[in-house]
Amino acid sequence: MKNMKGGPGLVVILSDGIRGHLFQSRGIAGWLAQETGTIVEELEVPKVSGFRKLCLLKLKGRHLPSMDKKSLEDWLAKTGATQLMEQCQTLLTRHRAEPHEVLFISAGSGTAAFNLALSSYLAAKSCALMTPSFIGSNPFDFAIVPLHDRPKDIQNVLPTLGAPNSIFPEKLKQAAEELATLYPQESQDRWALLIGGDDGNYRISGRWVEENVKPIVSASAAKGADLYITTSRRTAQDAEDALVHMAANQPHVKMLLLASQNPLNPVPGMMGLCNRVFCTEDSVSMVSEAITAGHRVILMGVEHRKGIKGILQQVASPFYLWGIPRFNTLFDAFKKKGCLVEYSPQFLESGEGLKGIKDFNEARRAALWIIERWKE
Repeated sequence: MKNMKGGPGLVVILSDGIRGHLFQSRGIAGWLAQETGTIVEELEVPKVSGFRKLCLLKLKGRHLPSMDKKSLEDWLAKTGATQLMEQCQTLLTRHRAEPHEVLFISAGSGTAAFNLALSSYLAAKSCALMTPSFIGSNPFDFAIVPLHDRPKDIQNVLPTLGAPNSIFPEKLKQAAEELATLYPQESQDRWALLIGGDDGNYRISGRWVEENVKPIVSASAAKGADLYITTSRRTAQDAEDALVHMAANQPHVKMLLLASQNPLNPVPGMMGLCNRVFCTEDSVSMVSEAITAGHRVILMGVEHRKGIKGILQQVASPFYLWGIPRFNTLFDAFKKKGCLVEYSPQFLESGEGLKGIKDFNEARRAALWIIERWKE
């Protein structure tokens, strides 16, 4: 199944079930398909947790590229991935793909070791997104690493600004029409509010919602703007409850989509439909999606978790970036490009939307880089 336009003939996305990771992989795979016509398939990796995850996926994961075929088979069996290997072999047969024509793409540490094992076993190529812990970027044929991870300047690494994503500009109009069918708009002025959730660095509480979302709900009503709101799977229950209470009896709130209750991904539709985008700082993925869609994002600060971890992040920042200081370097870079501003009340008073930059698409840039390097 030789790809006459260059690049892989078959792309297999390995998913850990995390939406943000999957959307990154789909973004790059989608652009590879658009540029070269490659076939894209998706498979889910087994769940490995606890001590077994540390031993098998992280510590032994480093040595997978040097293992012989029998050792790789044993590793796949121990991780419960024998069926996954068989599924991959079935895909190669179905699409008549030679191993050297196949590219495995994965995002995050939970899929990285499976990517290395399968690509090594089948003599295919591997592409990792982000920086897999313990394993790193070196063992992969292609590594797509955000600049705020401070990637090494090596041949197999492409640094990106923010997270590659599955926003395709030419599909935004269709996504907007589909969302408007589900949640009809009335105003020409439409605001989007993307709310993330809790993690090891940030927290979004019901109190934060009361203090920060309420002014947006009130201002959009005063301006006659429609308001579209979505949350993350990480959004806490008290924050969701506060949003539901706040949106009640507010006819201009055209959509409140709680990710914990609705599997629909409304972000592409919101990006195509709305002219003003507010996004919480905890989600690099949502910020990157909005910027890719051509918006100048209004970044909303959230609660920072206190304790020894936060203190260590600040102390280490001159030498090693992690946690909140690491994400702040990304936001500073977006500000310099003119595609992000920090929230202030003035953005509730302005009657105009905020336009970002055109032709910013890190997923497409990554796909073109892979195509260019494919035969090397």
